[in-house]
Amino acid sequence: MTKSTAGRLLEEMTWPEAAERFQAGAVVVIPVGAVAKEHGHHLPLNTESLIVKELTNRLTVALPIVVAPIVTFTYSPVFKKYPGSQHLSADTFMRMMMELLTSLVAQGAKHIAIVNSGDSTEGPLRLVINQFFDESSIRVGLSNLRLLGRDLDGILEQDQGGHADERMTSMMLAIAPETVRMERTRPDYGRRSRPMNRAFTQPVRFSGDKEAEDIDFSATGIIGDPTLATAKKGKRLLDEITEQLAEGLRELFPEIEDA
Repeated sequence: MTKSTAGRLLEEMTWPEAAERFQAGAVVVIPVGAVAKEHGHHLPLNTESLIVKELTNRLTVALPIVVAPIVTFTYSPVFKKYPGSQHLSADTFMRMMMELLTSLVAQGAKHIAIVNSGDSTEGPLRLVINQFFDESSIRVGLSNLRLLGRDLDGILEQDQGGHADERMTSMMLAIAPETVRMERTRPDYGRRSRPMNRAFTQPVRFSGDKEAEDIDFSATGIIGDPTLATAKKGKRLLDEITEQLAEGLRELFPEIEDA
């Protein structure tokens, strides 16, 4: 069998090709990114799916992986009040992910990793991979994009960020500039006078209602300053995150390039 030199998108393969790659031990990467979730007045609802698609497509150039279709409907209670934002309960989302993992393993996949672009999905996905390990003894890798590329935080100029901010808008300017409405950008830090508490966390539910609690209020549905975003910053972030993901997969699966 000839060793594969490039990754593939599962949706573009035939089933015999998928079977061959699974049997050869190819790493299957599952991207998770909402296709309908508010990102302020300037970014499209499908922002997270576009970012995770770009990053996993880049990985197919670097590594002979198989990228599964993006999981586009997710757990995102923070934004469910905004028109167009689609939200699954945590239970439904976790059950769906368990079934996807179970199906892939039943079809012969031996090595699996999840690349997650959401914040709210981090907790449910940790529970999923732990439960799946308990039931199958298969260790699924999980990477949360929020934590990657942080060595480049110094190139960002906003006071603080969190959602549809300078960082995310910069990446979108590098990926799909035609979708970014820069003329609609404005700084919006809500009523947060200082960075979020690093020692403790609390649930948040974004709202433009002026009667909302300070922790929840955002007039536009963002936290940060997207006016400072540039495509140059976005490209640097995407390059750095891609490299971190590739190196992480190589560490997780040392034989990844032999599959």
